[in-house]
Amino acid sequence: MNRITVNEQVAITQMGFKKNLAAYPRRMEFRGTIYEFLDAGLRCLIRSGSHVAEVLTMTDGNREFQLRSDNNGGNWTLVSILS
Repeated sequence: MNRITVNEQVAITQMGFKKNLAAYPRRMEFRGTIYEFLDAGLRCLIRSGSHVAEVLTMTDGNREFQLRSDNNGGNWTLVSILS
């Protein structure tokens, strides 16, 4: 598998909700292409002092995408793509 490091801000154009009402990205737009995620993915919280970020590993069925949220719900960064 090939990992591409991206580290660019992306637009999350649709959110989904798990049974506990935790939100997760369902659709992402990156460089003019729309990606639809299959499920809620894997979630990891990272804390550095008072700053908390969330890293999600999502799949569209062909590739894995690592997304980082500022945990305020507004800014999403595509960290890497594994294809």
